[in-house]
Formats: sequence, C-alpha cells, structure tokens
Amino acid sequence: MATIAIIGGTGLDKLPALQDVHEIKVDTPYGATSNVLKKGRIGDNEIIFLPRHGENHSIAPHEINYRANIWALKQQGVTHILAINAVGGISEKMSPEKIVFPDQIIDYTHSRQHTFSDEKSGSVLHIDFTYPYSRLVHGVLRSTAVEMGLVFEGEAVYGATQGPRLESIAEINRMHRDGCDIVGMTGMPEAALARELDIEYACCALVVNWAAGKGDEEFITMEIIEQHMRNGMIVVARLIANALPKLVHLKA
Repeated sequence: MATIAIIGGTGLDKLPALQDVHEIKVDTPYGATSNVLKKGRIGDNEIIFLPRHGENHSIAPHEINYRANIWALKQQGVTHILAINAVGGISEKMSPEKIVFPDQIIDYTHSRQHTFSDEKSGSVLHIDFTYPYSRLVHGVLRSTAVEMGLVFEGEAVYGATQGPRLESIAEINRMHRDGCDIVGMTGMPEAALARELDIEYACCALVVNWAAGKGDEEFITMEIIEQHMRNGMIVVARLIANALPKLVHLKA
C-alpha cells in the first residue's frame, strides 16, 4: 500500500478533517522543513500533512525549503504526494474556482535550491522529466473528480514563477505564448525534487483569480483571490477525502 502525503498550499495551511494527529519533527541535511509533519487520518486513511508555507502562511514561495520538505517526507516513507496549489488562470478555460490537474510544467523560477545533486550527495542525477507528474496519482484525481461530478480540467501546463509578486500583463502574455494555461509560484522545484527521490507526485491546482490582463478586473486584489479560495478549497477538501481510499491502494 502507498504512504500518502498532502502538501497544502495557499488556502490549505490547515487540514481540519485530519484526526488523531501527532507531530513529527524531522532533521534533514538541508535544514528545517516548513513546519512539523502532521501524521493523522482522514476517515480510515492515514496520511502525512505538510503546509508548504508554514502553518500561519509566513514563508514566501521563493523562501520555502523545498529540499528539506521533500527529503523529510521521503524519510518518513512517503511514496505518493498530492500537492495542492493556488494558481492564476491564463487560458480561457481556466476560470476562477476551476480545479485543474496539470500534466506539464514550465519553470520560470531562479536562484532556488532545485536539486539534491550537490556536495552532500556526491553525485549528479539526471532524472527523466518528460512527464513531470505521476500518471497514477493524476489518474486517481481525474476519476474521483468525474465520480463527484466536478467541473475540472485534466490537462494543463503550469507556469512556475518566482514570486512573491504577481506577474505583469506582458509576462502573462509571454507565458500564454509559451503554452502555459495556469500560473503559480510553488510548482517548482517541488515536482522535480520528488522525482529525484522516486516519489510519485501530482498537483491539484485551484484557480483563484484570472492572471494579469486575462479577466474583466483592471487589477488583481486579495479580496478577489480570497473569495475564490474560500469557495474552491471546500471542494478541494472534499476531493482529497474521496480520492484517498484509491490513493492508499496504489502500488508503493
């Protein structure tokens, strides 16, 4: 059976459905994780939960210790990760509150510690990243969303930007020309690090605003983002609960 971790993003710093919780502090060669790992269960299914930005959303996207987070989860025996990300919509189908399961990613980030291949490892690992997300986890998310009758997009290109600022119209237009459907700040290097450690990793993204120049509003406000986030994360939490029984039975 699989050992499942959920990495919570913006809007999912806590997982209220998690019961019988005990905290695990993991020391890693790469420093501290974003928060203690929280091991508990949702229904009958045991998981590990880690809020990417810290429990009080205090860690900016470019300052997250992605290496420590993924290393700690691997150390606890995690075999599959479901990552939750709040994103902006670029292409016309990616409207606010749409749930998206991306299948490709373009990395626009810079200066992040993006690999375990360094002086600590003593080796260079050239991973295959042709398909950056786990087809197994992705398939479970899609089938669960269909069963629940959710409106979702099962294919999309995630453009990962540096943050913490939002993007300009010109930057979004360039990303659109590059083929990006959604934009977020935390998709990389998380996905690649999981691949380096042979963890099956997939993303469940929630669109919380139109990207710059793509919606009717002249400016993007936190009020708009928070409204869509509140509504959408309720659905994401239901999706997680329904997908878990299938995820835990994936081959480890």
